[in-house]
Amino acid sequence: MVERRKHSRIKRILPVKLSHPECDILTETKNISVSGAYCSVDKPVEVMTKLAIVLLLSFRKNKNKIVKKINCKGVVVRKDHVKDNGKHSYHVGIYFNEMNERDKKTLLSYINSCHKLPELVNSSPT
Repeated sequence: MVERRKHSRIKRILPVKLSHPECDILTETKNISVSGAYCSVDKPVEVMTKLAIVLLLSFRKNKNKIVKKINCKGVVVRKDHVKDNGKHSYHVGIYFNEMNERDKKTLLSYINSCHKLPELVNSSPT
């Protein structure tokens, strides 16, 4: 299978808030790149749904923990139903279609710094 993604993707669990006119969903990412994220959700969110997104990135600077907030917009490009998963019954792929340059650089810096670390253990497949 040929990889079609332009940007490298990392497996990281990050808190995220997805907002659209009908509701807000507080969840977490399963994986993320500078162009999108894959998240677990407990409600069906249809493909092509436009979202306002808030991501929280946690950095270590010296011995201090710094949290940076990324605000962007995205669109759902994939929806997978997960059978018998309990807490979350859907996974959605989100394409980030609006992000300012500063936030994009911050996210890219976070992703690049994670490439230097061992992957977190994640028991669920992506």
